[in-house]
Amino acid sequence: MGRPTGAEKPDQSLSVCDNRTGKVYNILIVDNSIQATAFKAMKADKMPGEREENETEKGLRVADRGFLNTAVIRSEITYIDGEAGVLRYRGYPIEQLALHSSHLETAYLLIYGALPTKSQYKVWEKEVLHHSATHADAEQFCRSFRYDAHPMAILTSAFAYLGSYYAEANPSLQGQNLFTKGDPASLAIMDKQIYRLIGKATTLAAMAYRVRQGRDFVTPPTGLSYTGSFLYQMDHLGEENYVPNPVLEKALDVLFLLHADHELNASATTVLQTGSSLVDPFSAVAAGCASLYGPLHGGANEAVIRMLISIGKPENVPAFIEAVKKREKVLSGFGHRVYKTSDPRSFIVRKTADEVFKITGKDELLETAMALHEAAMKDEYFVSRKLAPNVDFWYTDGILSGLIYRAMGFPLDFFPVLFAVPRVVGWLAHWRQMMLQEGGVKIWRPRQIFVGASKRDYVPIDERVGVEGLKKTPSPISHSG
Repeated sequence: MGRPTGAEKPDQSLSVCDNRTGKVYNILIVDNSIQATAFKAMKADKMPGEREENETEKGLRVADRGFLNTAVIRSEITYIDGEAGVLRYRGYPIEQLALHSSHLETAYLLIYGALPTKSQYKVWEKEVLHHSATHADAEQFCRSFRYDAHPMAILTSAFAYLGSYYAEANPSLQGQNLFTKGDPASLAIMDKQIYRLIGKATTLAAMAYRVRQGRDFVTPPTGLSYTGSFLYQMDHLGEENYVPNPVLEKALDVLFLLHADHELNASATTVLQTGSSLVDPFSAVAAGCASLYGPLHGGANEAVIRMLISIGKPENVPAFIEAVKKREKVLSGFGHRVYKTSDPRSFIVRKTADEVFKITGKDELLETAMALHEAAMKDEYFVSRKLAPNVDFWYTDGILSGLIYRAMGFPLDFFPVLFAVPRVVGWLAHWRQMMLQEGGVKIWRPRQIFVGASKRDYVPIDERVGVEGLKKTPSPISHSG
């Protein structure tokens, strides 16, 4: 078939020939995508000797390990073009928002779809900051953790704990259509939980920080910005008329804005997966926080800084590179699942880092990071495996943002918390969109390709032959007295 010419419109469909049966199927293409369920119609008879678990007669399944090319939702929120280095919130380039907006204003944009007017923003800011206070029991809850508990463990638990206080926000108690009706009453309940979660995120994070420091908790102040209030709650030690450093306050606000959303990353997908059961938003956000905790996601900048500390000085980089090649060490913070060129946020973070370092002084690990970057860029081992860092990526989510946080005095294990607090905004934007989507919410239930044992009969214990092997038997554990 030739290509369409002139005024002809190309056929927006995909023709698939199933060579097993000779049948041809036409699948509609909408927004450059096809429905995976269309392949369920492609059925065939089971081949001789084929496993019944393949379910060939029930149609084809689409295998996509790690969701490399599976679209699970129609979204209007964030657009990323990793090849071109583009990131836009609701159509606005991230560079423009970082230059002109604030985290809280951008949060409004992400959740409601448009930049607020002055009066709209006034109401929004007032409600979020008003809902930053927590119940008095929250102090007892946070104090119940060990002094050395990871702050992400505290924060994750605290988000789930919050949900126990708000029965009116629980679809299990109020009816499963509590957040999906879209009427004024339902939207008002939804908005109140959004205020609570964004407002209390900083408070709970500050409490997790102060538990580790052995300090009393601080009541959220009035008259400060969102990030200003956060820094106040973490750093205030009873000084009269204390206010956070405005440069650091602005830097943190910019980083919060940059980290507010990143499309369907692991944690946002976790929130939607959990939310698809119509659980309360506090539980969904707690699930997202647990997902963010991992070193392949929100724990990345903590892992990167620990790596740099282990390397030490720039002259130790060559030995570290060789250890990585021998798989004795792990290289953290290089490469990206989405960006294949410059991360658009990197230029903003560079400028922010310069401003912060003027106040705090430059971190000595920066030279080590630069040496590691240069060495990996030149090494064919990393280039051929696409492990070499892109020109600017390491400045963003990993090394430089971690060095900024370190320069500001945050402990290493608090870095993922500084990722989680602003990402609450993105999680809620995606959750709200799913609750209000046309056609309602359908629970997410992915398929699997079963490759385990076929049907087998039970064997009494005295007649069994043991199965040996490292991954086939439980590991023995030594127990102390």
